[in-house]
Amino acid sequence: MNVIRLLVAALVISSGAVSLADDYPLRDAVECHPRGGLPNFLAKVDAGEAVKVAYLGGSITAAPGWRVQSLEWLREQYPQASFAEIHAAIGGTGSDLGVFRLQRDALRHQPDLLFVEFAVNDGGTSPEQIHKAMEGIVRQTWQANPHTDICFVYTLTIKMLPDLQAGKMPRAASAMEELADHYGIPSIHFGVEVARMEAAGELTFKGAKPKDVVAAKPLLFSTDGVHPLVQTGHPLYVQAIQRSWPKFQHASGKPAAHELIEPLREDNWQAARLVPIRADMLTGSWEKLPTDHTLSKRFQRNMPELYQATAPGAKLSFTFKGTAAGVFDILGPDGGQLSVRRDDAEPVMRNRIDGYCTYHRMAKLNVGTDLEPGTHSVEITLTPTQLDKREILFERNRANLDADPKKYQDHTWYASSLMVIGEVE
Repeated sequence: MNVIRLLVAALVISSGAVSLADDYPLRDAVECHPRGGLPNFLAKVDAGEAVKVAYLGGSITAAPGWRVQSLEWLREQYPQASFAEIHAAIGGTGSDLGVFRLQRDALRHQPDLLFVEFAVNDGGTSPEQIHKAMEGIVRQTWQANPHTDICFVYTLTIKMLPDLQAGKMPRAASAMEELADHYGIPSIHFGVEVARMEAAGELTFKGAKPKDVVAAKPLLFSTDGVHPLVQTGHPLYVQAIQRSWPKFQHASGKPAAHELIEPLREDNWQAARLVPIRADMLTGSWEKLPTDHTLSKRFQRNMPELYQATAPGAKLSFTFKGTAAGVFDILGPDGGQLSVRRDDAEPVMRNRIDGYCTYHRMAKLNVGTDLEPGTHSVEITLTPTQLDKREILFERNRANLDADPKKYQDHTWYASSLMVIGEVE
């Protein structure tokens, strides 16, 4: 009996240890933490100067919703100033890509204010990884211009409602709050009021869209449980900014440079960047897409150059000295299978089509992270494998293949640039 009790106790302790290791402490669900405010941005708009506002995030920010509506509201509040928008949002991507593309998509345009929105797309990411990428975003921004103000904003999905209605921020936002505390960055949780309204019966988070969605009661927030409707859900996000603004004004002191203090994590991704693909890296059958190609025109803002592997055996090879690498690429219905080999390891197979791929979208092909510092070689080859794309697609998307099989018949790969933490040789 004593042996059994000991075994049970050991199992409980072991299970508890695993649970504790996975149990990141959740922050209290507070709509606004003004911290150091937005002193440089507010000084400029109060003085009637020209400013640029950058929006870095995923599909919720890419939609013509809170991004567009918040800029309109700022213009109304500060008619003496002039505003320019920097659209740096890409659907379906998180901070682990955002940190690599930050310079190209946002910082080179010299923003005065940078909104960062990744709480939904980072929802399944570990707090440690969130810290690395988000701290890289902060440090890159202030290294480029220490007078740029940053504001973290947190959106939500229907799966995040229980945490918020229990008075806690979900894990991704809680992890980002630790960084916001460390650097004195203001933050707004767009979901606190949404969660309250849903609990009170004033809002339906997910439902079928009625003919007159604006007049519908209770208010319909979304049709998919993730993406707010532009007419109803997104205005609630803007209202959170409006309620937070006086707190930002009160917290903001005199304009001053933000200090790059000691990092929260020494292994943060401040050195992450995009590197152009060179012709000498490509062997086999490749085509650089012309600027009038459908995909070039669609993705030109984020992918000024696109290379297509047009036949099996087409290979992208490069060597880098550093700790992480990947490729900024495209997933789509005509995507094929890649063989990815790093150093002397066995190659792994990666498909460039997934269950969502009834259309093309920007993505990242991860080659390796947290590698031993040093020189690494990479070979990525388009294989001759004919994928069973019907099996890969989600069941709800298979009708699209049946209706247009020609769209899926090719097996190709589109690559735009390298993603590295380090130097490409």
